[in-house]
Amino acid sequence: MDQPQPRRRARRWLPAAAVALALAAGAAALWQQIPRGLQVARADARIATVARGVFRDDVALRATAAPLHSVMLDAVESGRVEEIFARDGALVDKGEVLFRLSNPQRRLDLLAREAEHAQQISNLTNLRIALEASRMERERRGAELAFALALAEKQHARSAALAQQGFVSPTALEDSLDRVAQQRRLYQSDKAGYRSEATTQRDAVRQMEQAIGRLEAGLQLVNATIDALAVRAPVSGRLTDFHLQVGETVKPDQHLGRIDDVDRFKLTAQVDEYYLNRVAVGRQGTATIDGRAHALTVSRIYPQIKEGRFTLELAFAGGQGATLAPGQAADALVTLGGASDALLLPNDAYINDSGGVAVYVLDQDGKTATRRALRSGRRSHSQVEVLGGLAPGERVIVSSYAAYGKAARLQLTE
Repeated sequence: MDQPQPRRRARRWLPAAAVALALAAGAAALWQQIPRGLQVARADARIATVARGVFRDDVALRATAAPLHSVMLDAVESGRVEEIFARDGALVDKGEVLFRLSNPQRRLDLLAREAEHAQQISNLTNLRIALEASRMERERRGAELAFALALAEKQHARSAALAQQGFVSPTALEDSLDRVAQQRRLYQSDKAGYRSEATTQRDAVRQMEQAIGRLEAGLQLVNATIDALAVRAPVSGRLTDFHLQVGETVKPDQHLGRIDDVDRFKLTAQVDEYYLNRVAVGRQGTATIDGRAHALTVSRIYPQIKEGRFTLELAFAGGQGATLAPGQAADALVTLGGASDALLLPNDAYINDSGGVAVYVLDQDGKTATRRALRSGRRSHSQVEVLGGLAPGERVIVSSYAAYGKAARLQLTE
């Protein structure tokens, strides 16, 4: 007779364990499929490794050649353009006539000044004639008074001699002496009046001569304005931005063009505002022109920032040594400091997007990247100095972060 056997517990739990195992495997597989952070195509991310190296403290620029000296052409006189003798881009010599204006009002001013000048000369001539006639009349009168005084003195001398002999009374002698005194007073008064009148006449002539001198200066000025209607080149060089047309009206202070020095040039460049406090006048650099390196010196800095950039000028050190044309481009390198050992990353788009304060660092598996704070230092055209936040050997995304926003984690997809 068969005996009943007890049921085994292990067999009862086997199916449940199999189901749990299958669920766990499914969950693990599903976990692997869940995106971990913002998905980014690996092909779109440039990756660089943090490494120790030599930091070269310089900045690369794309510079443009410009004339070292330029003279602006601004209109001094107004008028209508009658003739044009030079064209834009032409080489001109100092003193060469560029164009000629016409201004009828200036001609009328010249005629009026000439007429006034002639009138004043005529007035001066008439004054001198009148003064000469007055002088002659004064001399004639003075001579008559001197003669009358001499006659009175002679008469008195005779009367005195006769009075001693008793032929002339004391009264008659006294009258004779009075006549001498009267003639002497008249003569002295006329002489003093002549000196005063002569001084006044000299002052009048001098003032009129000064007035004529002022008129002549004004006449020369008007003549100069007439001459200025024929505009001449102030210096030798290349005429630039010159676009006058015959018949055009020119106004005072109107910009007409400029004359550029064709022999000496400088370089101008736009520089990122980050370098504004690091670039100084006197910094050295080099420019590559036609395959040859030329020494440069920072000669001027314009600190005004526009669209995140400022302008600086570079002068050729020790002579230009290169043939340039206005607007010609050249690669330049300006040294900001000496080379030194540092922890380095490439200078790429991530610096501008993050401001140099954060980077995305790849995890060990290379499939994800985590945002991490960065302490950056100096920058050159190709390098960024790492002061903190990264260790040698770590891999960092150095391409643009513009599409990542503030994502804390990235998942790199194939």
